[in-house]
Amino acid sequence: MINLKLSDLEKDKLIKELSTKAKEANYINPELYTKYEVKRGLRDISGKGVLAGLTEVGEVHAYILDENELIPVPGRLSYRGIDVKEITEGFLKEGRYGFEETAYLLLCGTLPNQSVLGQFKDLISDAQSSKAEFARKTVLHLPSKDIMNVLGRGVLTLYSIDPNPDDISIENVLRQSIELLASVPMLAVYGYQTYVHQFFNKSLVLHTPQPELSIAENILYMLRPDSKYSPLEATLLDLSLVIHAEHGGGNNSTFTTHVVTSTGTDTYSAIAAAIGSLKGPRHGGANIKVRHMFKDLKEKIQDWNDDEAIKDYLTKLLNKEGFDRSGLIYGVGHAVYSISDPRAEILKSYAEALAQEKHFEDEFNLYKKVEKLAPEVIEKHRKMYKGVCANVDFYSGFIYEMLGIPEELYTPIFAISRVAGWCAHRLEELTNAGKIVRPAFKSVAPKREYIPIEKR
Repeated sequence: MINLKLSDLEKDKLIKELSTKAKEANYINPELYTKYEVKRGLRDISGKGVLAGLTEVGEVHAYILDENELIPVPGRLSYRGIDVKEITEGFLKEGRYGFEETAYLLLCGTLPNQSVLGQFKDLISDAQSSKAEFARKTVLHLPSKDIMNVLGRGVLTLYSIDPNPDDISIENVLRQSIELLASVPMLAVYGYQTYVHQFFNKSLVLHTPQPELSIAENILYMLRPDSKYSPLEATLLDLSLVIHAEHGGGNNSTFTTHVVTSTGTDTYSAIAAAIGSLKGPRHGGANIKVRHMFKDLKEKIQDWNDDEAIKDYLTKLLNKEGFDRSGLIYGVGHAVYSISDPRAEILKSYAEALAQEKHFEDEFNLYKKVEKLAPEVIEKHRKMYKGVCANVDFYSGFIYEMLGIPEELYTPIFAISRVAGWCAHRLEELTNAGKIVRPAFKSVAPKREYIPIEKR
């Protein structure tokens, strides 16, 4: 007979007992991974990933292979074969915002001309207009303390208002992709505004996106009570969206998109799964950790020009004696890049101008100093299989802080951007109609006999 009247104390005790059993039941001896040559994380000890697919959407290049030896080279990131540095330099020289152009490139494979780009923007603006009321109602109905969960729920809810949600033809999925590009920014900003209203009793201000503005401009327009922003602020946010839009098929959330898409499921389920992946602090939330680490560093070190004091702080981080005792220097090191992360270089080159506008020069100089000293400290205290460098998270959180973007939106902005890459990879997976993704797992459980319940 089931007892439905357990006290809270009894429930807590029972959960604790069950969790102990669960831990014991799920423990696997680490030596077995070596014995069976398991590629944990689908990577080998050198950092080279297990080849699980082919893509033309994006390429991450960080090493060359010379006589079976990986030789690190300066990192490069390409979208549809075009270096992302060339893309950013192109639209910035012309004084344009580039995220919509980048999204078109990823989804359709070519750079749009002026007329086609205008039509693509019109499709996004039309979707913004038609989905704005839906976005407001969705987040107002059930506020959440985590905006990534708002995005996941909101994307899944879009299924219910789509007249043809399960059609996985390229034409229909492309339509859904454009509507997601338009809807996710509204879900994120409205979700945040509802959050601060519900949990901090702040005034609820919901601005409707303007059709003449870019996605980056509209994010700032919707987020700020007075809707005001400078051209440099919008340019830096747009730039951040561009460099976060795609990173090859092997990153966790994009691989999740391929895995889920390979089952034949609908677009909203696939993108919601990718959002769930990106939410994890090992993936999309790292820039928040960087900000917290720097806050701790500034509290511990009075002289930001003291190299030895900074080295000592970083050494304590590696020894699990400082900050969160994780043994990590957040924002430094990457699964692929060794010498340089091109995204970090692009952000750094433009962050200095924003730092001057916002009077953050001293903090920007501190970032540059940590970027220089951290690899030296890591090399001295850790066994290195490859070099380390500052990654994109190192500067992105700093830029968001200068833009006045709250931490709760750091990872959602990553998601807003990466929707373009996820949808491009979904289209690629559907176009090539590959097999369902199903890697092998070896069972190492001992054989046991079933025991009748009265004999247990």
